[in-house]
Amino acid sequence: MLDTANYTPRLKTAYAATIKAALKEEFAYKNDMQIPRLDKIVLNIGCGAEAVRDSKKAKSAQEDLSTIAGQKAVVTKAKKSIAGFRVREDMPLGAKVTLRGDRMYEFLDRLITVAMPRIRDFRGVSGKSFDGRGNYATGLKEHIVFPEINFDKVDEVWGMDIVICTTAKTDAEAKALLKHFNMPFNS
Repeated sequence: MLDTANYTPRLKTAYAATIKAALKEEFAYKNDMQIPRLDKIVLNIGCGAEAVRDSKKAKSAQEDLSTIAGQKAVVTKAKKSIAGFRVREDMPLGAKVTLRGDRMYEFLDRLITVAMPRIRDFRGVSGKSFDGRGNYATGLKEHIVFPEINFDKVDEVWGMDIVICTTAKTDAEAKALLKHFNMPFNS
């Protein structure tokens, strides 16, 4: 059993020990508070048309996302009715979860070291998916690359959005931070 009282995630320890100093030197920060750090990671699964046909699909996505994140996910609901898509207001359409603190570092570690190497024909993630304010967004085509998901019990394979929010002011700073965390950029 893991002793959570005295446990610190591997990436959090690495950030405090080496990454902070490396970033401070690389960008010549005068103050430690200027050094970029991870703020939060937002995970999202959108069920789309499947959820319109079967309302249990959003519940299934929520359970899978909760298993991956280690934290309860919330069901996302439609804001407006759209007749062309047969969507009604407040209809469940997916699930999302926001990770902070130790869970965020733990998830990022599992994403980089376990899940991404399990992706078929993986050649790295795009280095251009930054928003201009230091946040990085990527996606997975299959959520089953995470070892927490039992492949035999999965009724539907979902795509998944992952947004990594940092305190960096520019994309270059955020990319440097993620590179120090060993994010496999292809460019």
